[in-house]
Amino acid sequence: MCRPMTPPRALHVLLPAAGRGAVELVVDGQHYHRIVRGGILAARVSLDVMTADFKAMLVPAAGGSGVTGHAPSIVQVFRRLAEKGVEIRLLHAGTPSSAALRELRRALPAGLTIRRCPRLHAKAVIVDSRSMYLGSANLTGAGLGAKADGRRNFELGVWTESPALIDAVLDQFNALWEGRHCAACRRKDVCPVPLEEPALG
Repeated sequence: MCRPMTPPRALHVLLPAAGRGAVELVVDGQHYHRIVRGGILAARVSLDVMTADFKAMLVPAAGGSGVTGHAPSIVQVFRRLAEKGVEIRLLHAGTPSSAALRELRRALPAGLTIRRCPRLHAKAVIVDSRSMYLGSANLTGAGLGAKADGRRNFELGVWTESPALIDAVLDQFNALWEGRHCAACRRKDVCPVPLEEPALG
């Protein structure tokens, strides 16, 4: 059961950033409010996600009870965004959790493309190519989810609208997404289906 969280007091630490746009430090429980509620749910055009771990974390409604039966999973959230025309690319490292796989097997949301790279350890969420999270949190309840204090990971990251930083991360994302490192990769033994999610059936 997810308990509703009061939005943590924001830490607005402005750091020098390349080009236009400030960089805001995001700590622990701020991840859910800044990245999920203020970022992922606000996507209108595109959503690019890099995560080492992918689980069907719950996304309680703002001000809602957060009870398991009433909170959609991130897969359902992706499905709703895709139905609104948002193009979603999800790049992850391992096998999704069993709950996430069950939902994906029901119907892979149109507009959601999933690729896998076992060497991926970076975590980023890029919303509409205009705002971005870059940090330690995976796409899991303990990382980006609405877990109560004492149950979530200690996470650090930055949120920015700096075009220079976003473009640099997108370049790295696209290099992985397009398989530019696959030919020279020395971990093909753990990547039998490079860049494509194994069959969900």
